[in-house]
Parts: sequence; structure tokens; C-alpha cells
Amino acid sequence: MDDDAVLIDRFLEMMAAERGASRNTLLAYRTDLQGAGEIVGGLAAASQDALGRLAGEWAPLAASTVARKASALRAFYAFLEEEGLRADNPGAALPRPVTRRPLPKILSSQEVDSLFALIAQRVETAHPAPLDLRLSALIELLYGSGLRATELVSLPRKALAVDRPFLIIKGKGARERLVPISDRARAAVATWLAHVPADSPWLFPSGKSHVSRIRLYQLVKQLAAAAGIAPERVSPHVLRHAFATHLLEGGADLRALQSMLGHADIGTTQIYTHVDSRRLVELVNSRHPLAGMQARIAHPRVDGDASAP
Repeated sequence: MDDDAVLIDRFLEMMAAERGASRNTLLAYRTDLQGAGEIVGGLAAASQDALGRLAGEWAPLAASTVARKASALRAFYAFLEEEGLRADNPGAALPRPVTRRPLPKILSSQEVDSLFALIAQRVETAHPAPLDLRLSALIELLYGSGLRATELVSLPRKALAVDRPFLIIKGKGARERLVPISDRARAAVATWLAHVPADSPWLFPSGKSHVSRIRLYQLVKQLAAAAGIAPERVSPHVLRHAFATHLLEGGADLRALQSMLGHADIGTTQIYTHVDSRRLVELVNSRHPLAGMQARIAHPRVDGDASAP
């Protein structure tokens, strides 16, 4: 087991240095690898037969969880083989459950409107509460730019420049991306900034640090409940999904959306196309060059009536 600890450390160092894995990803890998090692009596010298027992141990788990754990182990053994630390790769014995990527939870445009209508009621008063101004800035950035929760709460105080309608975000895997910021969001942030201490390093300070992801989660839930939306349907990530879905419905290019969301693989972005099939059909029928041309060839009707000329 001591050998496992050394090898796992080396593997995680490689994942961080070469693949830019985030801290949360590295923690998840460590947990999965250590847990598997405890089951099989150590990963360093585990045989295919030993790894084959994991399928039974993991049987009560969701397919997605099994797939994640098996993926971590396959990557680990591939690393050992590449580094010459093992002559074989027993990863073939690991289970490969069939998983289906779940469709993202989404909110309708009307539901999002109700959230912003409630915020407007609170901030468009003679003396709005500073916490309502903070909420306004948070939600404008969350829905208006599709930021991840961690990216949002950890924004530096000087992240938004008056003359620059975009942010440069360092997201997952330390990848930088450019995120457009709407005029509404810039105005909301400018109003909130008047209440942020000048020496604060954070745009959304709280105590000695910044607002936590958990607190953001709570604020979004409370806002949803006050707007008459079931809180369990709303979260910061759901608002990120809504940003993507509504942009796509409005005609956004999938590659541009991938860039704004910070997805390394466009396959991740394509999950949002599920909401847009009807609009795409209408788009082809109305915008395609052939749409305005009269048919020159008689096509039989689908109901079998061939009497049409």
C-alpha cells in the first residue's frame, strides 16, 4: 500500500503538469484510486483477476460513478505502463458500463424573466440594500455570461474594466477564455462596486475571502423560491445551462458557445442542441436557399394521394 501512495502521487503530478487537471479533479482521482486499492489489496501489483473483482464491489453504484472510477484506474495503469513502472496493463479487466449523458436541467425564458423581475423590484428603490445589489451583480454575471460558480465567486475586484466588455477567465485545466459581458451586467457590477471596500482583492468579498460556492447556491435557491419557482429546479449550474440553451435558441454558433462556456470538447457543448431541433427545422425551411424556390418535381403526398399534379 505504501507503493500505492508513491505511485498515486507521481500519477497526480503528471495529471496536473501535463493535462492541467484541476484541484477537484485531482482530489477525485486520489479518492477513487485509494478506494480501489483498499478493495484489491493494493494497486501497484494488482492482477487482472484482482481488478475484475471491482465490478462486483461497485455493482450497487450508479453507472456514471462506476465509469468514473474505472476511467481513473485505466489512466493510472496507462501511466505506469508508459513510465516503465509496470510491464503490463491490467486495465482491460475493469468494467465499462454503458452511460448516457443526462440532459441538462433548464429554465424557460419566462422563468428567468421572473427571477430578474424580482431582483428589479428590490434594487429599483430609493435606497436598495447592498446585499440586493450584490445579488443583482451575481445573477447578471451568472446568467448573462455562463460563468461557472467557482469562476464567479472568485472574480478579482478589478476583473471588469470600464472600457472592456469582456472578462478573461482561467477555468478548468488552467485554460483561459474570453467571456463577453453584457451592458446590463457591467452596470449591475458598477453599482455593486460602490459597496466593495477599495482594498478588497475580491469582487464579491465575504469575511477574509470571497463568497463561497455554497453561499451562492443558497442565494440562488432563495431567489427562486421568492419568485415562485421550485428551488430544487434552480442552481448556479442550471442558470449556466439556461445561458447556453437560450443563446443557442437565439441563433448562437455552437463553436462560439463552446468558447464562451470553456468546454475543451465540443461534444460537451452539443448536449444543448437537444432543445433546438424544432428551431433548426424551421430555420432550414425558412432560410435555406431552396426554401423560396417553387418545386419543379411533383412529389407524391405522404398520405398516399397521388392525384396532385
